Amino acid sequence: MSPEPRDIDDKFDDEDYPAYSMGRAAEMLGTTPGFLRSLDRTEVIAPLRSSGGHRRYSRYQLRIASRVRELVDSGTPLDAACRIIILEDQLKEAQRLNAEMRADHET
Repeated sequence: MSPEPRDIDDKFDDEDYPAYSMGRAAEMLGTTPGFLRSLDRTEVIAPLRSSGGHRRYSRYQLRIASRVRELVDSGTPLDAACRIIILEDQLKEAQRLNAEMRADHET
């Protein structure tokens, strides 16, 4: 039984859908699979695993990996770059929640 066309479109639009293999992700980022494995070890990203145990990355995770690489390439140690990314993500989420609470309060 093949998936409905709409199901496929939903997956392409889903930022969190694990669509990219490690090799493809590394190629897209211009890095090595080892760099991606190091991000998994630091737990800044946690790729899903295929039924065969292979890492699969989402577009969201690739954006995080790209930002880490940018920081590392500019001389930031990997562990510090990962911490910066986590803090940036937490700040963004706090700002989103704050905006929601303000909007709710104004209505």
